[in-house]
Amino acid sequence: MTSNDHAIELAGGTMGRQRHVCAFFNNIDEEHRVLRSFIRDAFDRGEKVTHLVDPGTREQHLKQFAEAGINVREMMDTGRLEVPPWTDMYVRDHQFDQDSMLASVEKLPQSGAAAGYELTRLVGHHMDWVFREKPATNNLVEYEARLNHVLSKYNDPVICTYDLSKFGASVAMDIMRTHPLVIIGGLLRENPFFVPPDQFLEEMRERRSARKATASQTAQVPLDR
Repeated sequence: MTSNDHAIELAGGTMGRQRHVCAFFNNIDEEHRVLRSFIRDAFDRGEKVTHLVDPGTREQHLKQFAEAGINVREMMDTGRLEVPPWTDMYVRDHQFDQDSMLASVEKLPQSGAAAGYELTRLVGHHMDWVFREKPATNNLVEYEARLNHVLSKYNDPVICTYDLSKFGASVAMDIMRTHPLVIIGGLLRENPFFVPPDQFLEEMRERRSARKATASQTAQVPLDR
């Protein structure tokens, strides 16, 4: 990562060298209330904002931007605000694809810089359906760990938002452990639970091996006659 040209204020704190944040919210209203100044500051500085959303809530997000005093049409027409549905970024052939996602996310700061923006501020919503099955959840958590390698090359801040009602404590802890910064209770904090990505990915590989070994042992247990 190159040196930061200016500090970024977010949720009562200041982002320094680390700019990968997980943010836990209870609803869209809370999210926009916490992130409003972060978004407005981007426009004040002449930066770009990309806000990836659930297709079903896109209009609700646009309404929140307008209520915050942002000229949504002007910002979108000039390319300074993008609000694409997450289906354009996160899904390939109806599946969660880590490699495609990482490549798509990396294009955002690159395309922003090519268009003359000093920074692109990215807010990404993650799909509710990934929490319905364990393999998809593990896939998402691995992606978040790998994303740290991509983001280390850029100064652009990335906030990954999560709805607290969609998953349990164990999943929340894994999500936290892949982010150096966290927003909880509306406040930005350095994350004491953060694990370096290579270490976390090795742990995930060990978990998979343990699950396979357990499944193999279970399959070999003879049925009672």
